[in-house]
Amino acid sequence: MAKTCSRRNFLKTTVAGGAGLSALGAASRIVQAITSPFPGRFSPTWDSLSQYTVPEWYRDAKLGVFMHWGVYSVPAHANEWYPRLMYRKESPVYEWHRQHWGPQSMFGYKDFIPMFRGENWKPDELVDLYKKAGVKYIVPVGEHHDGFPMYDSHLTEWCAAKMGPRRDTIAGWAREARNQGLKLGISSHRAFHFSYYTFEQGYDTDNPLFAGLYGPIHKPTPLIDDHPGELVQQPSTEFMQDWFARCVEIVDLYQPDLVYFDWANGAPGLEPYRKQFAAYYYNVAEERGQGVVVTYKNTAYPEHAAVLDIERGLAGGIRELPWQTDTSVSWKSWGYIEGDTFKSAKELVLEFVDIVSKNGNLLLNVGPRPDGTLPAEAEEVFRGIGRWMDVNSEAIYSTRPWKIYGEGPTTLASGSFGEEKLKEMAFTPQDIRFTAKGDVVYAILMAWPEREARIKALGKNSKNAPGRISNVSLLGSEARLKWRQDSDALVVEMPAEKAGDIAYALKIAT
Repeated sequence: MAKTCSRRNFLKTTVAGGAGLSALGAASRIVQAITSPFPGRFSPTWDSLSQYTVPEWYRDAKLGVFMHWGVYSVPAHANEWYPRLMYRKESPVYEWHRQHWGPQSMFGYKDFIPMFRGENWKPDELVDLYKKAGVKYIVPVGEHHDGFPMYDSHLTEWCAAKMGPRRDTIAGWAREARNQGLKLGISSHRAFHFSYYTFEQGYDTDNPLFAGLYGPIHKPTPLIDDHPGELVQQPSTEFMQDWFARCVEIVDLYQPDLVYFDWANGAPGLEPYRKQFAAYYYNVAEERGQGVVVTYKNTAYPEHAAVLDIERGLAGGIRELPWQTDTSVSWKSWGYIEGDTFKSAKELVLEFVDIVSKNGNLLLNVGPRPDGTLPAEAEEVFRGIGRWMDVNSEAIYSTRPWKIYGEGPTTLASGSFGEEKLKEMAFTPQDIRFTAKGDVVYAILMAWPEREARIKALGKNSKNAPGRISNVSLLGSEARLKWRQDSDALVVEMPAEKAGDIAYALKIAT
């Protein structure tokens, strides 16, 4: 026990015990302490971590909001990968930066930091907007690939509490989430930071004075392009220790209910650190009676050890284990850019319904401006989702998958980055998605049938039929519905007036 670094003494070990040390030196001390067993039932092995159980709050919540807010919102161009692309000569962003801001040796990414002030940031109003949209958990980005933490890190001077807005924005989000009864998640995208920047003469990244932001000077990552599916350079041991230390720091400072990891977290060299982090996080959370979630992409964790996240994509059918889609209200970027295009509330609600029917959650991202406000188009998306949830949340919250996820001719493409095909989808009245809660089945019609809805899975002779049906009603409507259960379908006469203008939930009591 003497060597164990608990949540209560972590910062003491880091700050007081590490006085005078560099950030990496302090990180090394943390790693040395944290690799001693933390008391609890989880140890850093896949077998042990696979005992993990997803907490019920997460399974019930269904909808979260993701927020990519960082220094990259200042240039507001291309996408949130601007910090990388501005140093890559083969990218159009390289020349765009030179034309608008000057040579990369004279005006680098670091020079955007003083312009990132968050002067109009009102987390209480934003959390209220999200809550009214039906969101149950928020996930602000803790640190993106750019290496600029949005919290008060004890491991670097290059963070939002000490530069730019000079505020601990994660502490602000945490306070407002908990004040308004929402769960708090924090994301870490730092794993790709080692491979993110290009160090060449003529760039400010080649100056050791700025290594706290850009990292130590080393050969660039041999990527073919900037698609996340390409090769990730093997990080140095010092970097991996620092990555681990920053993850633990987030847990100890903010006690999040969820930690989201981006794709580069799956780098082979990080495997021991991934294991150790999950064991630490699960054990300290269990100590304080907190049910927590770690999300991962691809194969970074075994499927029972954490929650799978599918970026801008979907599962093809009901997945036995809970999972999550993360996508954005906009098409072009996760962070704020000028001239972005936005999805409609209708498009997102239909995608959301499909996700929930397959045992998934939706983590919906928005990118605030550098001053902390949201684009008007994004605000309207959340209000539109809120109007739908006001009527239909009963068919969403605390539900579980039914025997099948749905029926009808329209199926959505599965896998990561498949949502572009959603633009081409046109749901018909025959497209139905199912959820269930106790003795109730919800049949959510993806388009309005003019006269009657025919639900084949609920016909008397269907292998999935729940047995005797006692009542059918339409959420958001006071109309008494006429219905009959034929051998091949449950047939419901729809009222003359629609219950809203997106996806319609029939409540079927058995």
